Amino acid sequence: MLRKNRISILMAAFLAAACHGSAQQQPLRVVMVNDSGSAALDRELRAATAEGLVSLDEEGKVVPGLAERWIVADEGRGYIFRLRDSAWPDGTKLSGETARQALRRAIAAQKGRALGQDLTIIEDIRAMAGRVIEIRLAQPMPNFLQLLAQPELGLEHRGQGAGPMRRKHVEGLDWLTPISPDARGLPMPEGWAATVRPLSIRAMGGEKAVAQLLAGQADVVLGGRITDLPPIQRGLLGQRTARFDVAPGLFGLIVEKDSGFLAVPTNRAALAMVIDRAALVNALGMQAGGIPGWSPTTRLISPGIGEVQLPERWSDMDMDHRRAVAVERVAVWSKARKLTARPEEGDGLELRIAMPDGAGANVLFSRLAQDVAAIGLRLRRVGMGESADLRLVDEVARYPSPVWFFNQLHCGVHPVCTPDADHLVAQAWNVEPPLAPALYAEAEREVMEANLFIPLALPVRWTMIGKGAGNLLRGLVPNAYGVHPLYPLSDAAR
Repeated sequence: MLRKNRISILMAAFLAAACHGSAQQQPLRVVMVNDSGSAALDRELRAATAEGLVSLDEEGKVVPGLAERWIVADEGRGYIFRLRDSAWPDGTKLSGETARQALRRAIAAQKGRALGQDLTIIEDIRAMAGRVIEIRLAQPMPNFLQLLAQPELGLEHRGQGAGPMRRKHVEGLDWLTPISPDARGLPMPEGWAATVRPLSIRAMGGEKAVAQLLAGQADVVLGGRITDLPPIQRGLLGQRTARFDVAPGLFGLIVEKDSGFLAVPTNRAALAMVIDRAALVNALGMQAGGIPGWSPTTRLISPGIGEVQLPERWSDMDMDHRRAVAVERVAVWSKARKLTARPEEGDGLELRIAMPDGAGANVLFSRLAQDVAAIGLRLRRVGMGESADLRLVDEVARYPSPVWFFNQLHCGVHPVCTPDADHLVAQAWNVEPPLAPALYAEAEREVMEANLFIPLALPVRWTMIGKGAGNLLRGLVPNAYGVHPLYPLSDAAR
């Protein structure tokens, strides 16, 4: 009781100070699913507390952030941003120079990551007079603003972002309160304080999160992935609303160690072809009570992205034929290995696969283990932080371009890679736009023939809304990229 009273006193004081009266609104209780790690929660918290030059709204559209407006110049190679008239939290004036320094720090923090590879398109960042900043690109990039709006590029000055929300961590909870528009250099609507509410944020596994929702201890669950989805009984959907976003991106297995069995390209192809993706998607879909629009894939680039139109692989072979080919390849390799391997080294047919926790991940592992067992392989499941031969990748595309998919597997990000594909993608930047799709198609063929990434299906993200909370969550809308930022949920007047 004393602990609860302490939290209440602290939060009442904090909320009153932070949003000038919005503490009168009941907080929206948000649970973020973290079976796959804390990265998604960290991104959402940064997006809510550290705006970039531009941001993403609840529909996944680019909207002004610290920049109130911008123009595109030099045939798409120059982006000139006019910053709003405001200050950083410590009182320092927001200027082109402080924004330039903050953006350079944010970009440097992504070095060696896939997002860092995306950002190599930036050639220079220039502070111009007063509140103006220019970003120069090496080549035009049609989706550059969507890339720039990613949470990791939220700008901080002396360790603090400029909003739109302020974060306070109290007794294991993150509290987010909206910052008044006038404090952010924006027009102040009349009666603003009565229209906003704070958010309380907790992180936990998918099964526990849904249990909290059913017990009335949470209003909404965000950030769910198919791997952490608990079984949903059909009766549950009558009381609670589950929403699914099927998004472009990568959901599959990446080869982390091209040694042993996985050192041989035909062996990797055997592994890729023997997975019954339709059965896998069906098993996971049944657990979810059905996921409209979710389908398996053998391709790297998601349908509808760019103009690359390659067919699905092995469409001319049924599963029995694919298993027969895979069995023969495993047998050939195993026979050759016995001539050179020492007895204590084992048969080399066990592969370690790194997967997150979660009920959905259990179903996924069971299906994969069953499929590979049919050709004489064994899977051993390990945690995401452990050394593995294969690792599950579940990433939603940040922007709609074939380049995003290739950068996830770039040799600057993963040492086990396909250099020829990287070379082809680099070439595509330097040719006339009508010629680029052919180079992307050739690069995708290179990646697929190498079988260093084994696609399974499109990524799925899910949210669940508590009973009676639906009318309070008009800021939570479906969108093509599964983006559900926290700030729009603070609007209690929708």
